[in-house]
Amino acid sequence: MAIEVKICGITDEESMDAAIEAGADYVGLVFYPPSPRAVTPDRAAELVEFAPGEVSKVGLFVDPDDATLDAVLTRIRLDLLQLHGNETPERIEAIRLEYGLPVMKVLSVAQAEDLAAAEPFLAVADRLLFDAKPPKGAILPGGNAVSFDWTILAGRKWGLPWMLAGGLTSANVAEALRISGAPAVDVSSGVESAPGVKDPAKIRAFIKAARG
Repeated sequence: MAIEVKICGITDEESMDAAIEAGADYVGLVFYPPSPRAVTPDRAAELVEFAPGEVSKVGLFVDPDDATLDAVLTRIRLDLLQLHGNETPERIEAIRLEYGLPVMKVLSVAQAEDLAAAEPFLAVADRLLFDAKPPKGAILPGGNAVSFDWTILAGRKWGLPWMLAGGLTSANVAEALRISGAPAVDVSSGVESAPGVKDPAKIRAFIKAARG
């Protein structure tokens, strides 16, 4: 089965084109203003015009209130909501019901014990994403170019589709996939030339390495 790839934090047409042409399964748009990758709903709407229907458009939010979600979802059609904050299972369920969209809950991981945090979400989320815990003092919940010990995921089953993120690059993604057994990977900072600036050549190299 082909490895699924998500390119997250796209902010311009050139990066969107590179991700689509290289065969990305998911393209991520960040709706979290502190991030250097954040886009407005209007800008996001312009960018998704370049993405064909078979590519899933993912919106990344951090502890969003309904007003934040409304502002985005009245302007742009998303296929998946990625929640990267401290959302509770109850909040995840409420968002799914209210907006009628699948939800991917992100879990921050540093050690094997952290995987237990997935349990309460298995009945309410549609997907899981395991990302590295942010470094001390980091203002962003993800996109910090740090990874974690992939061996803690080896052989694990959750009954939900899941993705691996955290410090992935074209140089290490094949090894990360081999060790973790992940069926899908998500990358943001690992395909950038500077924070928030995607590099089309790095996007192509990453997708090729993930599928190689």
